[in-house]
Amino acid sequence: MAQDTSSIKTAKALDDYVLLGCSGLRVSPLCLGTEIIFTFGEQWGIGANKEESKKVFDLYYERGGNFFDTACNYNDGEGERFLGDYVSDKRSDVVIATKYTCNTTSMQKDVRLNPNLGGNHRKSLVENLNESLKRLNMSYVDILYVHIYEFRTPIEEIMRSLDDAVRSGKVLYVAASNFPSWALARANTFAELRGWSSFIGLQTRYSLLDRSLEFDLQPACAELDVGIIPWGAVAEGFLTGKHTRESAANLKSEHRSHKVADHSKVEKNWKILDDVITVSKETGRTPVQVAMNWVQQKPGITSPLIGARTVTQLEENLKSLEFKLTPEQVKRLDEASKPAEIPFPNSFVSNYDRFIGKNIEVPRKFEAISTSCNFGRINL
Repeated sequence: MAQDTSSIKTAKALDDYVLLGCSGLRVSPLCLGTEIIFTFGEQWGIGANKEESKKVFDLYYERGGNFFDTACNYNDGEGERFLGDYVSDKRSDVVIATKYTCNTTSMQKDVRLNPNLGGNHRKSLVENLNESLKRLNMSYVDILYVHIYEFRTPIEEIMRSLDDAVRSGKVLYVAASNFPSWALARANTFAELRGWSSFIGLQTRYSLLDRSLEFDLQPACAELDVGIIPWGAVAEGFLTGKHTRESAANLKSEHRSHKVADHSKVEKNWKILDDVITVSKETGRTPVQVAMNWVQQKPGITSPLIGARTVTQLEENLKSLEFKLTPEQVKRLDEASKPAEIPFPNSFVSNYDRFIGKNIEVPRKFEAISTSCNFGRINL
């Protein structure tokens, strides 16, 4: 029998808009992605065709959703083309985010490599942004992400080039994706000192199977007032509960299935999934909704990315907004998914009370690390 969760039901919906980072930009609490392994386009043999993708778009938009995510390389540009067609008469009503950095010529067979078509540098930004705007059929994007930090382009060049894009009117805000914490901090510090546009958001992997965000990136985002848009909340489908040890071992080699197969090789992941399924039975919710709700409750999370190839999948994702796991359920999942090793200096933080003094207040923005490392006091 499902546990009565009436005391933790909420009325949260896609049109309960939230602010993204230090900006005044209003976005939905769930962001609809057109990622290559999820939704818009079939160029890579996966995803949905234009008609099915439109149904997913329409439902999300009709429910009040306004936050859409794509990239220059998703399904060889098909994700941007589909999205551009869908929002052609709704441009002012939506927030469109795209990304540059990935090199489409390095991802295609029998195509000459153009080494400057990818990367974080100015030429890559200018050319990819212009092509993205053509595919989207619009004059500007609301958010431009640096898709991956590539360790080649000076951070000063990245931030100045992004600021030029903002000043040109082709981009309204800039954000980072898959960045190390030190690069994020250096980038925004440079921008602040020079009067350039700074990153307002960070896309990064985060789920019950991968909590590395919590060690450095989450505190950095708290300090810099950067909103977190996590991807991979259901671990490429592993946390849907649809796979068994036997079925996972026989999955095909395409990207999503390959990742599920990798997750299935770690015994701890199965134990985490068992707890997710137990909580889902208690709440009368699906494992997907439990995994999504756990992510949504974590400090600094603004708008988790969701991917759906069908209306049914989207409906399931949206229902994760209808409830909140109890503190006891969150704690159970926290314990089940607790990282085996805590990297230094985080592993040393638990000694702070002994070396610095007990019962000293810690700023609320660092509540996550204070709680996980058991030091200091948070005023409620």
